[in-house]
Amino acid sequence: MGVLLLKKIKLVCVGKASKAFCRDGIDEYEKRLKPFYDIAVIELPEMPTVKKESDEIIKRAGTRFVLMDVGGEQISSEGFADLIRSEHERADEICFVIGGASGVDERVRQTALRKISFGRVTYPHQLARLLLFEQIYRASTIIRGVPYHK
Repeated sequence: MGVLLLKKIKLVCVGKASKAFCRDGIDEYEKRLKPFYDIAVIELPEMPTVKKESDEIIKRAGTRFVLMDVGGEQISSEGFADLIRSEHERADEICFVIGGASGVDERVRQTALRKISFGRVTYPHQLARLLLFEQIYRASTIIRGVPYHK
């Protein structure tokens, strides 16, 4: 019998998740996601300009990514699960991007497959990462029809 290859989820994030409460939550969701996905987090350093950060985002994320953006489309958790499911039907990897404190430039917005928002409020990038991990986990339970473990 062959080895089951997990689909991949890559997160490209500007800045580190250094706050303990965020790091603890992210670690918990990463642990919960291990049976479902191969998760890779690429932390980019904060840079002097948004242009430099955006250059590095595009270099690391490639041309198929979903941008987490306050101005993006608001979708339900079920819609987010559908997004992950449909992207994984097209490719083995889906990439999400979270910009830094000053956001991203227009090139990143134009390159993104989709722009998704978790609401019209602005979150610090560390908290946005924790929310993204939670929603990826919630989506994985929706996709597989298993109960959500709180």
